[in-house]
Amino acid sequence: MPSTSNRALNRIELQVDLTYEVAAPGADFVFNVHAAQTPSQSLSAERLVLKPAVESRTHTDPATGNRYLRLHAAPGTLALSYAVTVDLMHRRSDPALLEEVPIDRLPPEVLGYLYPSRYCQSDRLLTLASNAFGALKPGYARVQAIRDWVNGRVKFKSHSSNSNTSAIDTLIDQVGVCRDFAHLMIALCRAMNIPARYATGTDYGADPALGPPDFQAYVEVYLGDSWYIFDPSGTAIPMGFVRFGTGRDAADVAFATMFGSVRSHRPMVRALAVEDEAQGLVRPHHCADALSTDSGPATAPGR
Repeated sequence: MPSTSNRALNRIELQVDLTYEVAAPGADFVFNVHAAQTPSQSLSAERLVLKPAVESRTHTDPATGNRYLRLHAAPGTLALSYAVTVDLMHRRSDPALLEEVPIDRLPPEVLGYLYPSRYCQSDRLLTLASNAFGALKPGYARVQAIRDWVNGRVKFKSHSSNSNTSAIDTLIDQVGVCRDFAHLMIALCRAMNIPARYATGTDYGADPALGPPDFQAYVEVYLGDSWYIFDPSGTAIPMGFVRFGTGRDAADVAFATMFGSVRSHRPMVRALAVEDEAQGLVRPHHCADALSTDSGPATAPGR
């Protein structure tokens, strides 16, 4: 069992505002903007406001812990406002102690994250991955090397990709946004038989020069007995990520899926860290520890 230490609490006050113009005869929406409840991510003061006040329903996927909001909107303007206070108590481990898990010892629910998926064509990257990373010692350091390889070869550029851009496209074009960095890293990890999944959150700590605050895509890799966070884009501070959803790739956890004719406005995202020494609240920062918001195989929701 990897050692954990230096636990500190990060509190994030999160606000997400989404606005849409819905054409006749109306549209159906599936949102994944509710913060997930995980062993290390607790929620309070959660509030959702819909204008107009349309009927909606929510459900939590029992396998992933992802929370989905479904509704039907009539023609006109639909506005969604979601706010929550999130307390993050990361599992912090020594990277040197985190090993890759042999396939025959992986929990059954992790196996699906070894396979190619729509945006992560790992079966087409087997030779590249073997040549680049096959000689490296298995473990956290090899996963970090994959992360660094992606970060060093792909340039971050806003609006440089679209909903059809895959890991192969990003490898060829060598440009993308956080979503594209994540897909390429996931594909390379899976090509090395390392389970990796796509995670969504918000871009806490991102350089304002990259644009207004926005949603963030990052990677979680299964090492030891937990999923650990990696940010291949390097644009934000992983300790401040509030997890919304996890899946095989972006197809599983879009923050909004629309069925109908809809025009989207730019999302408004605010993630404010609360700092209070008396309560043990510290501002998220870069650190050398491996970070996880998952307590391991014993806890199914949120994994």
